[in-house]
Amino acid sequence: MLKLSLDALQILDAIDRRGSFAGAGKALHKVPSTISYTVAKLEEDLGVQLFDRIGPRAEPTEAGRALLEEGRHLLRAARELELRVRRVASGWEAGLTLALDSVFPTWLLGPDIAAFRGAAAPTRLRLFGEALSGTWEALLDRRADLLVAAPGEGPSGGGYVVEPLGSVDFVFAVAPG
Repeated sequence: MLKLSLDALQILDAIDRRGSFAGAGKALHKVPSTISYTVAKLEEDLGVQLFDRIGPRAEPTEAGRALLEEGRHLLRAARELELRVRRVASGWEAGLTLALDSVFPTWLLGPDIAAFRGAAAPTRLRLFGEALSGTWEALLDRRADLLVAAPGEGPSGGGYVVEPLGSVDFVFAVAPG
C-alpha cells in the first residue's frame, strides 16, 4: 500500500506555498491539527523529516524539497486526468493525432490549428510527419486519427473519407546517371 496520497501532497504543497502549517490549513480549509497529523504521519511512514519547524514557519528539508518537486508533477497530472475524464464524459475527445505527409507545407495549417485551439481547447493536438505512404499506414495502424496526405485515394478497403484540400505542383527531376 502506498504511503503517499494526493491529499498529503496537496498539504505539503500548501505548507510550502504559505510558509506555515496554519497558512496551509487556511488555504485548504482544514484545521491545523489535521495538517500537523498528516505531515507527522507521512514523515513517520517515510522515515524522513520533510519540514524544519522554526517557530510558526515551516521550511522544507532537502528530502521535503525533493518530494515537493516530484509531488507537484503528480498533482498536475492528477488535475489533468480529472479534466480529461470530464471532457470525455461531455463528448470532447482527450486527444487528436494528425499525421502530415512530408509533401504538404505544414505552415498552411497554422490558421486551422489556431481555430481548432479556440474551439476545442481542452483537446490535446499531436502532429507528426510521415513520408510516402507513411500517413496512410499511420491511419490504418491507428497511430493517427486524421491525416493530410499527398494526392490519391489511399489504400482500398479502409472505410475512410477522402476530401481534397488543394493541389500541389510536382516537378520531376531525374539525374543524368
